[in-house]
Amino acid sequence: MSKARFEAFSDGVIAVIITVLVLEIPLPSNHINSNELFSVLVFLLQ
Repeated sequence: MSKARFEAFSDGVIAVIITVLVLEIPLPSNHINSNELFSVLVFLLQ
């Protein structure tokens, strides 16, 4: 296996692992409503 193929493979594996970790994070059920979440996201994107 060439170095470029190995790098691409390892990047893919890491991306899958990170995706699984993110999907496993539970969202808070009643700590924040959608309006508050939207305003926080807008603030962070400025």
